[in-house]
Amino acid sequence: MEPVKQIEGRAIPFGRKNVDTDVIIPAKWLKTITRQGLGKGAFEALREDPDNIFDSAEFAGSPILIAGDNFGCGSSREHAAWALGDMGIKAVIAPSFSDIFSGNAFKNGILTVVVPQEAIDRLMEVAQTDPVSIDLEAQTVTTPFQDRFTFEIDPFRKHCLLNGLDEVGLTMARGDAIATHEAKMRESLPFLARGTDAVAAA
Repeated sequence: MEPVKQIEGRAIPFGRKNVDTDVIIPAKWLKTITRQGLGKGAFEALREDPDNIFDSAEFAGSPILIAGDNFGCGSSREHAAWALGDMGIKAVIAPSFSDIFSGNAFKNGILTVVVPQEAIDRLMEVAQTDPVSIDLEAQTVTTPFQDRFTFEIDPFRKHCLLNGLDEVGLTMARGDAIATHEAKMRESLPFLARGTDAVAAA
């Protein structure tokens, strides 16, 4: 997982409330077990409108999505986070998120930023013409017009995102401690390791 420190660029001024995961990625796309290509199915129903904001050349490659309250509600499909990531979204800013979606986004390196509706309204306005900046270390969202909005984030999630640590990365970072523990267990409780050496040698 790539570290997330600062995210800057045009933000898609979506703003819709109560967007569920079926809107983010329809159920017919859930057959795949790979993340690649899911961006094509993201917001598929909305993109049937030729004037939809997601296919606007003005917002092509935007790393930030500005959404409304209760973003990511509905089913727990992790494909929703995969689809957003595949379309290049690195952060979603909204007044609130579904807990499950927020967790899935975090596990896939997508920052979820919670700010009040008043801040959303201002960011929606700025996003029409100018970029938005997110500084995870400082926990701020800023604009070229001196707007500055602070946000809270769980310290553990912040640490993982700043250092690019997913669940595998966290485990690997504790490799020495795990090896030490396993060595002690073999010494104090050798019967637990019976047969494992032969398996490892094979």
